[in-house]
Amino acid sequence: MVTMADESSSLPIDQSHILLTSFNTFLTVAIHNILFYRRLYPPETFLSARAYNLPVHQNRHPKVCTWITDAVSSVAAQLSSGKVYLIAVVIHSPLNPFSLSFPPSPSPIPPGSVLERYTFDTSHFPTWTTPSMATHARILQKDFRSEVTREPLLNHPSLNLTNLNEQFRACLLKMAQAMEQLSPIPEGCTFTLAVELKDDAAAPIGHHQDWIPSEPTDPPPKPQDRKGKGGGVTSVASRAETGVAVKTTPVRVVEAGPLWFECWVEESRAKVGLMEFTAAQERV
Repeated sequence: MVTMADESSSLPIDQSHILLTSFNTFLTVAIHNILFYRRLYPPETFLSARAYNLPVHQNRHPKVCTWITDAVSSVAAQLSSGKVYLIAVVIHSPLNPFSLSFPPSPSPIPPGSVLERYTFDTSHFPTWTTPSMATHARILQKDFRSEVTREPLLNHPSLNLTNLNEQFRACLLKMAQAMEQLSPIPEGCTFTLAVELKDDAAAPIGHHQDWIPSEPTDPPPKPQDRKGKGGGVTSVASRAETGVAVKTTPVRVVEAGPLWFECWVEESRAKVGLMEFTAAQERV
C-alpha cells in the first residue's frame, strides 16, 4: 500500500513546489474571506474578486495584504518540512473593550480571549526535501508563468490541477456557508495566524518574521473517523472536552492526490459567555 509519505517523496521537486504554492494561494484566499465574513474590517474595504471560479472577497488595504502574504509565507516554510500539525486563523476579542461602548460596561471575558478558530489540519501534508538555491530559483521563475503554462508540470499520475482547484473551491464555498450561520462577534476584534507544531518539531528559529511562542494548554483536537462516505467528515473531536471550544463545525476534507487536509471551525466558551452577557445587557 502506498502511504502519504511514499506518494509525496516520489514527486519531482517542480510538482512539489507547485503543490505547496497552490495551497498557499488557497490559504491566502481563505484568510481574506474570513476577514470579510466575520467583519473584522468594514465591508467597503474589500474588493469583489473571483478565485477557483467562485466569488470571493479581498481586503484592499496594502498593509493588510502584506501582513497576510508574509504570514502565509512563514507558514509555508514550516509546511515544507512536514512539522506542522495544524494551521489556525484565530479571532480574539477586543483588546480594549471599554473603548467600544458608551457608557463603559465591564466585559465578562479577559481582553484578547479566543472567540473562534478556523483550523486546517495539515498533519498529513506531503513533505519533500528543500531544494538547492539554483533549483529554487529555477522553480520560482516557472511560477511567474500562467496556470496554463504551469499545468504540464503537474502531469503526474497522482496529481490533477483541475481536481485540486475544484477541491479548494468546494472548501471555500462550504466555509463561507458555515460562517454565514455563525453568531456575530463584537466590533474591534483582532486576528492572528497560528501554527501548532508536531511533538518532534523544533521551534522556527531564524526566520525573518519572528514567531511568538505560546504555552501549551490543551492537546490539539484529534479528528476521528475522518473519511465518511463520499470523502466527507463524519465526526470531529471537539475541544469542549478540554474547555477550549464548546462547538465544532466540520467544513470539509480536501483530498487531491498527495494533498490531504481537513478544515473545521471552533467556537470557544469565551464567545458563548460574551453572547450571553450581551443578551443580558440588551434585556436591561
